[in-house]
Amino acid sequence: MDSAELRRPQDECRVLTEAVSQVALLWKLTNDQLGAILGLSPATASRLRSGAFTLEPTSKPFELGQYLVRLFRSLDAVMGSNDVGSMAWLRTANLDLGGRPIDLIRTIRGLSDVTDYVDDFRAHV
Repeated sequence: MDSAELRRPQDECRVLTEAVSQVALLWKLTNDQLGAILGLSPATASRLRSGAFTLEPTSKPFELGQYLVRLFRSLDAVMGSNDVGSMAWLRTANLDLGGRPIDLIRTIRGLSDVTDYVDDFRAHV
């Protein structure tokens, strides 16, 4: 294995961790909300945001972080990169989903359902 192959997993971890932190910042997620979405404590979510904690590729929080970034990218495309519009959509009750997306994404099932919903909507646009 060369050094590039050894660095690749660390790079993926760093990039995803930074992307998740950026989503949390743009969507104004609290540490409690981010922790619930990723299955982490609020304290660990705080460390993630500060760069003191990195998501590991074999962990459930890493997988959930990928879903969160996917949701962000899909919603960003649907909303035309309007962060205020995206935040409003997340915080508004959605009859199709049966609740506010910001509340639903706190569970694995909810995060998956909301992501699939936005992806399906995006496919029709």
